[in-house]
Amino acid sequence: MNNYQNDQTITFPLATDKERQNRMILQEVYAALLKKGYNPINQIVGYLLSEDPTYITNYNNARSLIRKIDRDDLLGAMLREYLQNS
Repeated sequence: MNNYQNDQTITFPLATDKERQNRMILQEVYAALLKKGYNPINQIVGYLLSEDPTYITNYNNARSLIRKIDRDDLLGAMLREYLQNS
């Protein structure tokens, strides 16, 4: 006998390992840009739009790190997050 009122499965969206890794990379890149005196948002947006790595400093290996992120995946995740929270 089932004591539950509702037999529907409850799901919770969890960030995938890739999403967590991307978030950590972006936080490290953001911190490196800030530390070097750049506007991190402007620099990251410039990189995302152009894919020109010179928008990102080499400090703390930030340029190499950001290239590990698939831009299409990141833009899709950002758009989903933006629309869900608006």
